[in-house]
Amino acid sequence: MVAGFGEISADNRRVLVQEWLAEAVTMWSFAVLIVVVTAVGGGTSVAHWTYRVTAGALLVLAVLTALTGARTPVVWFKICPVLLSASAVLLLVASLG
Repeated sequence: MVAGFGEISADNRRVLVQEWLAEAVTMWSFAVLIVVVTAVGGGTSVAHWTYRVTAGALLVLAVLTALTGARTPVVWFKICPVLLSASAVLLLVASLG
């Protein structure tokens, strides 16, 4: 992916890789948090609020991606806001139960 940007400085390449990794760590951390809270059953209220806060964070990331990466020709960036929003909706629905 980074090579697709052509000739960019080493610093810009590092920042690009950093941002990709930061988003990946964020997404996997959210997933692990949801799985652990659900498995441990930390109380219905705790689980529901965890789902809601994570859904909010996913929606913020969806908006950020829609305003930045999704405006590029990269298909994966265009798909991200839809997937992030759908995941947030599923978490919000789960928080109502």
